[in-house]
Amino acid sequence: MKLSSEILFHREHLWVRPLDGGEALIGVSVHAAVQLGEVAFVDGPEPGFEMRQGVACGAIESGKVVSDLIAPVCGTVLACRADVAEINRDPEGEGWILRLRLARPEQLTGLLSAEQYRLAIGEAR
Repeated sequence: MKLSSEILFHREHLWVRPLDGGEALIGVSVHAAVQLGEVAFVDGPEPGFEMRQGVACGAIESGKVVSDLIAPVCGTVLACRADVAEINRDPEGEGWILRLRLARPEQLTGLLSAEQYRLAIGEAR
């Protein structure tokens, strides 16, 4: 699996792509997308919702399972784009789920690089 070097990963299989101006995009990793199968529905938080790192902020549903979306960082949700077609097509790119303003940018340093995530999920390079 090729993982993007410009995104960081949370152990709960969500990724974070830092953006300019203290914002970030969040989505589900390719690994999680493969495990889930085709995503049918995303129940994400409304704009203005204050996400807390490590706490469920929504759910993602496939034909196999419903899984909690565990917030990889703290922040205020700016947009929730539950376009399941994009999630299924490009989970680590255009298939982002949340856009937020980071409340604690220093939390990014606690996330995993692509290589660290690959090792955490037990995948050889």
